[in-house]
Amino acid sequence: MINSKRDFSPAVIRELKNYVYLYSHPIKGDPFYIGKGKGNRVFSHLDDDSESEKCERIREIRSQGLEPNVEILIHGLDDEEAALKIESAIIDLIGIENLTNKQHGYRSALFGRMSIEQINATYDKQKVEIIEPAILIRINRAFRYSMTPIELYDYTRGRWRLDPERARLAKYAFAVYEGVVQEVYEILDWYEAGRTMSVRYDNDLFGNEEPNHDIKRYEFIGNIAHAAIRDKYKNKSVEKYFKPGNANPIKYLNLD
Repeated sequence: MINSKRDFSPAVIRELKNYVYLYSHPIKGDPFYIGKGKGNRVFSHLDDDSESEKCERIREIRSQGLEPNVEILIHGLDDEEAALKIESAIIDLIGIENLTNKQHGYRSALFGRMSIEQINATYDKQKVEIIEPAILIRINRAFRYSMTPIELYDYTRGRWRLDPERARLAKYAFAVYEGVVQEVYEILDWYEAGRTMSVRYDNDLFGNEEPNHDIKRYEFIGNIAHAAIRDKYKNKSVEKYFKPGNANPIKYLNLD
């Protein structure tokens, strides 16, 4: 435990370089915050009086006459990016839902926890030809490899600016990240956005855009496609269907 002292000597700081640290409960051992830094960054949260969940947890521990356990997980890192990637990997391993961190780690969507199939699909892309009536939906801004199946489903199915009548001609919806199919769903129906249950927060209805209530958005309900379709397309590359520079997340295929 290092939290008995609130700063490091210059000699220690030189050896530490960039590092990743952990805050945990002093008795239960449950981790509640992962961070990265250098110098005396690791101690900064102990004097933070903000209303963040992390600080609330520290105050709760202190109300019991205890101090949070603070540890350095890895140090001696020459560059900040390495520390950021390690921090991200640890957050993915523990699960952000078990921590007070507000955000997933650095570039978690690209370098975070991935299965062997996802690694191969990302770096050895196999192209595929789609012949079924389908809608490709790029979820690049929201995606991360550690998403649960229900999160992936809810972020794929809505909420989009599109032509609902045309979208209803599609039998399948493809969740696409960086040109690779992450999942395939059989579409049952389309609804105005917000009409069906979702794990997404209400304030996420418009993503990073300013809400324009004159523009309707839509979401579908559906099921994971049957095995023959899913195995045919999942983890395959559909990059060829998106023109370079085209930012539209929606692409219709074979609807005529």
